[in-house]
Amino acid sequence: MTRLMMESPLSGLDLRIGEMRLEEVDLGAVHWLAPWPGESLAMGHALQAALAVHFPQPGEHIEQGHVRVLWAGREQAFLIGTAPPQELSQHGAVVDVTEGWAAMRLRGEAVAGALARLTPLDLRPDVFGVGQTARSLLGHITAQVTPIDGGFEIMVMRSFARSAAHEIEVAMRSVAARAEVAEGRGL
Repeated sequence: MTRLMMESPLSGLDLRIGEMRLEEVDLGAVHWLAPWPGESLAMGHALQAALAVHFPQPGEHIEQGHVRVLWAGREQAFLIGTAPPQELSQHGAVVDVTEGWAAMRLRGEAVAGALARLTPLDLRPDVFGVGQTARSLLGHITAQVTPIDGGFEIMVMRSFARSAAHEIEVAMRSVAARAEVAEGRGL
């Protein structure tokens, strides 16, 4: 009998162009959290008691050891890196979406310039820095963009992962080509 093995849609992604690098990220467990009406505070207390993190405010990214919580829209969050405590389901929807999302890291000197070609977000570190996150467009794809040290982490729905990686690669090549021309090495 044939055994099918689950493989990431970004398996093997490790692209280096100029001073930029795009690589796959294994997030581990990813759970979508959405408190029932009037239960936001209670869900936040349950998160705090069990994992020492709170329910995020709009645009907030919280990291505590291996546990991360990202704001994911109005009254929604992603819990990443751990299984959710049982108490959370008493206060809202808790859905395992691990297999539905893919993530990549974009690092390097000119990554903000490459990413700026694809998203309307203001990527300047003093405006959108570490500790923040946003749901936005990446080209024509909805993405969760999170600043990290030296770059950005980008989460997309699994079915859009290869398209997102391709869009980012094209932007990286464009930025690298402009840098070569500016240095007198291109054309």
